[in-house]
Amino acid sequence: MDARRLAQIDTVVAEGLARKRMPGCVVLVGRRNRIVMEKAYGYRQLLPTRQVMTTDTVFDLASLTKPIATATSVMRLLEAGRVRLSDPVAKHLPEFAAHGKDKITILHLLTHQGGLIPDNAIGEYQHGSVQALRNVMATQPIAAPEERFVYTDVGFIVLAELVRRLTGQNIHAYTQTTLFGPLGMTETGYLPPAVLQQRAAPTEQRDKRWIQGEVHDPRAYLLGGIAGHAGLFSTARDLAVYAQMMASGGSYHGVRILQPETVATMTQHVAVPGASRALGWDVRSGYSSNRGDLFSNRAFGHGGFTGTVLWIDPELELFVIFLSNRLHPDGKGSINRLAGRIATLAGAAIFPTRNHGGSSANP
Repeated sequence: MDARRLAQIDTVVAEGLARKRMPGCVVLVGRRNRIVMEKAYGYRQLLPTRQVMTTDTVFDLASLTKPIATATSVMRLLEAGRVRLSDPVAKHLPEFAAHGKDKITILHLLTHQGGLIPDNAIGEYQHGSVQALRNVMATQPIAAPEERFVYTDVGFIVLAELVRRLTGQNIHAYTQTTLFGPLGMTETGYLPPAVLQQRAAPTEQRDKRWIQGEVHDPRAYLLGGIAGHAGLFSTARDLAVYAQMMASGGSYHGVRILQPETVATMTQHVAVPGASRALGWDVRSGYSSNRGDLFSNRAFGHGGFTGTVLWIDPELELFVIFLSNRLHPDGKGSINRLAGRIATLAGAAIFPTRNHGGSSANP
């Protein structure tokens, strides 16, 4: 890869910091199972005191939880023959059939085209997790399946309950035993312990105290910090392990998480109304401003509300991780387009080796 192109990322990040898009960030770029860039910028905390950003900072991943924890878990159940993508969700969760939701399939939920609302009212989560889940199952759809693409947290809360119902473990326990533990991702999971909380980047304030090492999403918080749509924490280096696993067809350093065919199914493009998605992943949609312009058509990725982005391109053998706490301290940061520019530069760092007269840098 061309080191000069990668160095331009410094300029893009500096511009973002100057414009207060985020207090700081960590950028990690990997290619062909090697990390080619890993760098921390700015501050992980501005208030009440300043703390410099470090590459081992722990981040609230927000909606990266959807593909990494929840969708990967569902794909393991698919591989084990416990579910089929065409299964109506109500086959496994009978109460979900309420209000005409009996035709919504697992595939519909993974691709946000089941017709569910984006979020149900926060008040429906304030009487304990059991009642909150009953309220989720009782939601009324706003469209017929496959009629609209509506990005929804509700669907992934349901998918996490599907995992719990079929395995006897909540999404936290299941991912630790079948995904993060086997991969050695010791700094990834729900409800980070105190040692990781101390390294976590704070977001905003809740009840007049800074949210640090505790999920920012209010619904996930009321669900006890464990949910299918948010709640996962990690570091850039740990996410690089997951990205390499996916880019390598489901295995990492001899540990197989998914079969290559399962990864291919998970990342194949699914045409949804007005967009292209994969199973749990974004491909090209209104949420893709954080995607690199030079990525191949095989690329898949996702973003998180707190300022987190992961894109993986198997054809280029490239992955780009951008982690920030853009909500700190006042909730006004914005990073998606900035992350897209960084991802584009990462892709461009490969291209000169393909062109006549280009850089002689080794790929």
